Amino acid sequence: MTAVPPHKLSETNNTRRIDIFSWSIETVAAPIINASESDTLQATLGIPLPEMTFGNNSLELTHNPSGFKYRFDAENALKHVKRGELEAGDGGIKVGYADAWLKSRVDPDSSIPFTKTVATKPYDWTYTSTYPGHLVDERFSFVPADPNNPHHVIPIAELTRLDPILFYAEIPLYEDELHDNGMSQVTIRVRVMPTSFFLLARFTLRVDNVLFRTCDTRIYHSFASSPPLIVREYTGWEAPYQEIKKQLPIKNDLTPLIDPNFVAKSLTTLPPSLTQEKGAGTGWRALGTHLQVATIL
Repeated sequence: MTAVPPHKLSETNNTRRIDIFSWSIETVAAPIINASESDTLQATLGIPLPEMTFGNNSLELTHNPSGFKYRFDAENALKHVKRGELEAGDGGIKVGYADAWLKSRVDPDSSIPFTKTVATKPYDWTYTSTYPGHLVDERFSFVPADPNNPHHVIPIAELTRLDPILFYAEIPLYEDELHDNGMSQVTIRVRVMPTSFFLLARFTLRVDNVLFRTCDTRIYHSFASSPPLIVREYTGWEAPYQEIKKQLPIKNDLTPLIDPNFVAKSLTTLPPSLTQEKGAGTGWRALGTHLQVATIL
């Protein structure tokens, strides 16, 4: 069994943290924001917020000797939702109830009205976000991975080992049921093992009887890497609703279709020519896989 290195766990209110080797990993998991916070965030973003917005939630990775920081939070995730008219590559979904749904969000008589302090503007009603997290310090950057460098990959075999989990957290950023026509959500998960940490940020979209869409950002770091190396893999999948429905283990039980893990597994099981090239015919530019690295000097 892998030896457990020295580390420190701490927890206060909604915040949890692990300090291990030269790293600090901190998560904040709070309830959905209140009305005042919602008004402020809507004014900043210029679009109606999802039904459940966890505006105070975050996850931050910090390499203490260098000052490298990488962060996920709801505000920045929502800044990646398209504002304005959808254009080629945005993966816009136009279905019969879309206009009515948008009107329900901006009508003053709506049960979830748009804040009066913000002018109504078009936006992507599915809340599709390609947010991969962000660097806090511009001194650091990601570059394309070298396909010939064996360290520029995420080692799946290592991550499937039964190593001890020293720290685990799951942080929701937002979720919306699209006026009972589907589901859109972003969730961040992180786990720290004795030799590495691994993070998965997942956007999942289901538009009933139309399509499924998943956008994953995976971040991996081996504590043994010198200089410290961060590997970031970004992948987008999409498929028509019926293609994922065919993957149901029990034909008439639709319950798995609301499970992001089942959707993601189904999308990765189908041929890449469908899920990462053709998709659901929306022309979404995020399809495919991109691998990058950041060296911390």
